[in-house]
Amino acid sequence: MSYLCIVIKTKGNINSPTEYKMTRTIRFTKMHGAGNDYIYVDTTKYPIESPEKLSVVWSAPHTGIGSDGLVLIGSSDKADFSMRIFNADGSEAKMCGNASRCIGKYLYEYGLTSKPAVTLDTLSGIKVLKLHIKDGIVDTVTVDMGIPTGMQEQTVEADGRKFTGTTVSMGNPHLVIFVDDIKEIDLESIGPKLENHPSFPGRINVEFAQILEDGKIRMRVWERGSGITQACGTGACATAVASALTGRAGRSSDIIMDGGTLTIEWDEKNGHVMMTGGAVRVFDGEIEIINA
Repeated sequence: MSYLCIVIKTKGNINSPTEYKMTRTIRFTKMHGAGNDYIYVDTTKYPIESPEKLSVVWSAPHTGIGSDGLVLIGSSDKADFSMRIFNADGSEAKMCGNASRCIGKYLYEYGLTSKPAVTLDTLSGIKVLKLHIKDGIVDTVTVDMGIPTGMQEQTVEADGRKFTGTTVSMGNPHLVIFVDDIKEIDLESIGPKLENHPSFPGRINVEFAQILEDGKIRMRVWERGSGITQACGTGACATAVASALTGRAGRSSDIIMDGGTLTIEWDEKNGHVMMTGGAVRVFDGEIEIINA
């Protein structure tokens, strides 16, 4: 696998390069799952202070590394490893399916584990990652996303229009709205208005979905704290659950997003949602940060 190694150096405040203080180097890996890209740091080797601030600075597309956010890999007394996720706006997310798959690949290919199944401690509970390995490389990862909750129909009004959707929590909240033609949705305009609607005081992730002729589901997402992203793993799960609940699809669905496709299965016996998809390492790099 080819990769690009970059070095980004900052002195003092990233916006004030003339200030000089002691720095330390942090190694990171840029990865994506279906186009949903994050910066990954192994905090057992490189402890991170103020990840909320660093996520904003590093995620900036023109002045930073560029990403949908920052993911910290750490130790845990409850599971094999832990995961913390910070969005591009600095807010902390409880769960990210795409990031979970990337962590599975990271842990195995960087030698942190040799197990084909790994447990991950997240703010939404313990997740189990099943690694599908071919020739020593993690090809795909299946994540047990747990049991969906908070499922109900909800109608909200924005921009003078009424939108009726299904709320689903996959450890984080989603509003799934089905439309006849997804191309007619101005997601950049309506996304933030629905995210910050008074009906959702904690803000919400928004998915617009269209059932295709072949039974697959086309979905676009506006993520809470990040805006339009190429994909959202929990959003794909929420969309599959909402599709099954409303009789639009069965309990197994292929969710096609801007950045790629995920296969979602909602087990009828135990109620768990299983998400399967790939993960890609983009490049490794180093960045210098200021010691306080």
